[in-house]
Amino acid sequence: MTAMTPGSNLPLNAVRVTVDVAAPVRLDVSALLLAADGKVRSDADFIFFNQPSGPGVTYRSGGGTAPDSITVDTGAVPPGIERIVITASPDAAGQSFQGIEPTATVRDAGSGAVISTFTPPQLATETALVVVEVYQRSGAWKVRAVGQGYANGLAGIATDFGVSVEDEPAPAAAAPAPVATPAPPAPPAPPAPPTYAASPWLTSGAPGTTPAPAPVAPAPVPTPAPGAGKINLDKGRVSLQKNQTVSLVKGGRPLLSQVKMGLGWEPAFRGRDIDLDASVIAYGPQRNHLDSCYFGKLSILGGSIKHSGDNLTGEGAGDDEVIVVDLGRLPADATGLVFTVNSFSGQKFTEVAKAYCRLIDAATNEELVRFDLTSAEPQTGVMMAKLIKQFSGEWEMTAMGEFVKSRTVRGMVKPAAQAL
Repeated sequence: MTAMTPGSNLPLNAVRVTVDVAAPVRLDVSALLLAADGKVRSDADFIFFNQPSGPGVTYRSGGGTAPDSITVDTGAVPPGIERIVITASPDAAGQSFQGIEPTATVRDAGSGAVISTFTPPQLATETALVVVEVYQRSGAWKVRAVGQGYANGLAGIATDFGVSVEDEPAPAAAAPAPVATPAPPAPPAPPAPPTYAASPWLTSGAPGTTPAPAPVAPAPVPTPAPGAGKINLDKGRVSLQKNQTVSLVKGGRPLLSQVKMGLGWEPAFRGRDIDLDASVIAYGPQRNHLDSCYFGKLSILGGSIKHSGDNLTGEGAGDDEVIVVDLGRLPADATGLVFTVNSFSGQKFTEVAKAYCRLIDAATNEELVRFDLTSAEPQTGVMMAKLIKQFSGEWEMTAMGEFVKSRTVRGMVKPAAQAL
């Protein structure tokens, strides 16, 4: 038996090997079959408790009393698969590996004889690990100790290797509607401001083009009044309700500095953690997806959009996650941003209280715009707000509050494009 260190490898003389992964706490163990490009061919190459078998690879649960294990039959691994990575994450949501270092034991699956062991050293904030990999080199199979950690859980590993982790495929994108100005509503009202008609995003019935039908209750901060059309930041902080829009213009000049979108929430039930993930999806003028900024990709578009990192509990006062956007440095083709919140762990928004988003001037920390989510649906995703760049160069923010069945930002890309 050989005790391995990070990066070391050993040849495998056994055709079938089993990798047990044990720790002082219960772990979720999984395997991914990777092709030459380092990605899975499809989600069928992700082997875990809900999909326990694949070509040449099987998962076995220890039931909480024994380690979970992955068995690799190298003789049955299909051509084109070069590596099988074995991963682990604590079963408890948000728990890191600090103080509970796992040990992988590689055995001959036939005889049970131990081939090697590996314990990744000096773990801290990692919530998921690639522990070891079984790989093919020059026609021979080997095992390598890896110990690569991720601070964003199994979702980070899955995304890195090309696995789609949303609940179900997102609905097909609807064909873009012709650009047209909607007819005025039956009751007399001022027509929509011309800047809406000039926007490349305008579609019939788009949120924000029709004023809210009911009067807004008095508020301590300015709130768009029904029929008042677009407002700006001249009178100070603006409180939005669903589908209301504010132009990010102050003193006649478009706001093109650095802003922060703070998103926050609390558990609806005392004593329960709520693990939500805030993201922003960037689009081009034809609703084409440019990139997404989330806990697994903290900087996009040349650093003009940055994410603060993942909050695993929702506890504490203030914003749970913050996304910084440098409006002046955004690429010219980035004309739409949709801010979303998802529950990868599957908790529904009916378990969330006091969810909100707020736009902040990054230079002064002054709150500019706020939207409080006042309703909830038993879904795992919500589109909170969108920023759209007008032909005039100014940006507009619209409160959304639209719920979607998706646990990840990937599943939000098409619904968000349709909502622009």
